[in-house]
Amino acid sequence: MLTVDDDPAVSRAVARDLRRRYGQDYQILRASSGAEALDALREIKLRGGRLAVMLADYRMPQMNGVEFLEQAMDLFPNARRALLTAYADTDAAIQAINLVDVDHYLLKPWDPPEEKLYPVVDELLAAWQAAGEREVDEVKVVGHRWSAPSYRIRDFLARNLVPYRWFPADEPEGRRLLDAAGVGPEAIPLVVTPDGRALAVPTAADVAAAVGMTTAPVRDFYDLIIVGGGPAGLGAAVYGASEGLRTVLVERKAIGGQAGQSSRIENYLGFPDGVSGAQLTERARRQAGRFAAEVLTTRDVVGLEARGPARVVRFADGAELSAHTVILATGVSYRPLVAPGVAELTGRGVYYGSAATEGPGCAGTDVYIVGGANSAGQAALFFSRYARTVTLVVRGDSLERSMSYYLIQQLAAIGNIQVRTRCQVVQAYGEEHLEAVTLCDSKEGTTSTVEAGHLFVFIGAEPRTDWLDGAVHRDPHGFVYTGPDLLTDGRRPAGWDRDRDPFYLECSVPGIFAAGDVRANSVKRVASAVGEGAMAVTLVHTYLEAQ
Repeated sequence: MLTVDDDPAVSRAVARDLRRRYGQDYQILRASSGAEALDALREIKLRGGRLAVMLADYRMPQMNGVEFLEQAMDLFPNARRALLTAYADTDAAIQAINLVDVDHYLLKPWDPPEEKLYPVVDELLAAWQAAGEREVDEVKVVGHRWSAPSYRIRDFLARNLVPYRWFPADEPEGRRLLDAAGVGPEAIPLVVTPDGRALAVPTAADVAAAVGMTTAPVRDFYDLIIVGGGPAGLGAAVYGASEGLRTVLVERKAIGGQAGQSSRIENYLGFPDGVSGAQLTERARRQAGRFAAEVLTTRDVVGLEARGPARVVRFADGAELSAHTVILATGVSYRPLVAPGVAELTGRGVYYGSAATEGPGCAGTDVYIVGGANSAGQAALFFSRYARTVTLVVRGDSLERSMSYYLIQQLAAIGNIQVRTRCQVVQAYGEEHLEAVTLCDSKEGTTSTVEAGHLFVFIGAEPRTDWLDGAVHRDPHGFVYTGPDLLTDGRRPAGWDRDRDPFYLECSVPGIFAAGDVRANSVKRVASAVGEGAMAVTLVHTYLEAQ
């Protein structure tokens, strides 16, 4: 553990209190300035040491606590971080939360430490112990730059925040790993786990199990099953578990959903400097875990039914899981771009969503982004840092109806971003990877073929709720009807067996609820999805109390 404070008396006091409680298990180091602390961290890094916790005072000369923590994260990204502040420094705490993802801030003085210091440090240590080895033990992935299966594995690891190192199969270290595994280039992607296991052409489920992600439930029956791990599902998991419900969240691909892929969310309450989707997702996942919510990954739910008082979900492998209640929070997926060549080049230059892992690979290329909503705008800002040019291809007349004003202003201020309205991608070309696209400009009535290194698609939203066919009522587009939308001329839905109307977020089957983007007539925003997840849990309690 490292403490940083330029006040000698405070520095001695915090080190003394830490040694008293943790001295037997941890070495306690203290520094009198940010520069001195960074020198100590570099030495620890060179010696192969590990850092569990950093506590830094905010008001230090030359380098304040936030500035120190921002640099220290580059050396020890998994160390837990706390800022020491005076009562007048609450603005500093907010700044630290946004800039360096600080875990806690401690008000000085913290006497008695048994009440005000040790509980915070205990929580920091628990979080570090749960993920501390990831800093050293990383997954290795061997593959080809333009291999769609290789991209899918890299994207899966990145979206689930699993550290990995990429090795091209045609470079020396990649070939050495293939030789060591006893396989040839046809066995890519090859995933090598920290304990030395080699997985040739693995599925996402294989990788999830190998890197220690939870894929199997610990019990057969729960109070609440949440299907979908986006903002609505995570909000429901936090509120459900924190209020004592035995809660399990089931996610098919990666926690965070579409929001988790966003390079920056700037209009989410409480983050004035913005927050990345990955950061927001990881905080929510940790928060849900703190309240003992189970999170299952790579489990595909394909069926839902009511069996007496139980609500049962069925997985693709035939297994089942039961609960008193279910919340559907499966969100939406990007609609496929239907044009010749697109399907064949998906994962080889054509991508759905921001695909942040492709950022460095866009250096010096021309990037095209299809879509006019906020997600497309954020992607344009992100890729403009790498690409030579970024062109936003928008089918509508303008961005005003679909994109937030602040994003439109930011796009207009960046020189290498161009917006083409009333324009569509009508074909993609390439042999090994994407090389060009054909654009149809309805304003000019012309088509043109242009070089393109990458094409990112953000068009429309599909709920993909076919698996709910016959289980709950949906609108013609597949979005789930809830509450008042289920009433026709005041009549309740067919088969409704309760002497009451459906609750606001309740589906056509009592005890099954929907929250977030999958719900018909919902507001497609991160904040509203989180709010609906929390509201759904309140209605779950009301439902259970009436049973």
